[in-house]
Amino acid sequence: MPLRDLDLAPSDDPIPPDVARFLREADRRIDIFQDACRVPGFVPSDYSSAYRVLRAVANSGLARGRQFCEWGSGFGVVACLAAMLDFDSCGVEVETILVEQARQLAEDFELSVEFAAGSYVPRGAEDRVHRGGSYSWFATEGDFAYDDLGLEPVDMDVVFAYPWPDEEPVTLDLFQRYCASGAILITFHGGEDFRVRRNRKRGKKRRPS
Repeated sequence: MPLRDLDLAPSDDPIPPDVARFLREADRRIDIFQDACRVPGFVPSDYSSAYRVLRAVANSGLARGRQFCEWGSGFGVVACLAAMLDFDSCGVEVETILVEQARQLAEDFELSVEFAAGSYVPRGAEDRVHRGGSYSWFATEGDFAYDDLGLEPVDMDVVFAYPWPDEEPVTLDLFQRYCASGAILITFHGGEDFRVRRNRKRGKKRRPS
């Protein structure tokens, strides 16, 4: 099996005050946004729990490097949390209005995070996705976000995703096929259910820098 579950407990250390302030403001902005504008398919994650999982990954030494990407980044909260944990962080989101909100949030907290508008499906993988079935919200259309980032999936050391149930198999397939051996995938499944897995496939390695 190309993906191996990592037995990694979320950090139980107190959330730092600066992170707590950021999370309160992010929740406030999301509430205001959702009162004024509903974006189909956008459901906020459990951000406090996500931070604890990210901190556990950051402190564990399991990540092969510091390049982080949030697939389907929405408001960009998880990508911002990764930056606060000293990852080189970016996010990919197909809804332009959410990309704008994410960029503003990162800018207001002086966080170095790059957000790109488009699908996180790599170029050439569209047919592979469509062969997997039909999806509630999954999109392959849009600008090629990785061009804007100057990165490819193979460059990502840690990827975070919150897939809808019908999107989960294809999200795992894309990670297995296009991300490098040793890369870590963190997925959120509702409540406080997170899974942390490592890509164990042979062959594909990070591009030379």
